Amino acid sequence: MAQKCRVCGKGVQYGHFVSHAKNRIRRVFKPNLKRVTVKINGKKQRLVLCARCVKKFKQELLSHKDSGKKDKQKS
Repeated sequence: MAQKCRVCGKGVQYGHFVSHAKNRIRRVFKPNLKRVTVKINGKKQRLVLCARCVKKFKQELLSHKDSGKKDKQKS
């Protein structure tokens, strides 16, 4: 699996563990990546997205569905 989000490009970062004695040990911060299946132009595609982007997509889908319901109620 790729170590980068396909939408925002979030990827692996490097840093240190720092103990009380200020000893530094190299470490890796990995992004929270999820495999998501999405329909794009009627075709299913599997994307690797970070959890934040998955959350954004879900919110956008729900807001589009809700706006359609509001239009039907007005008429």
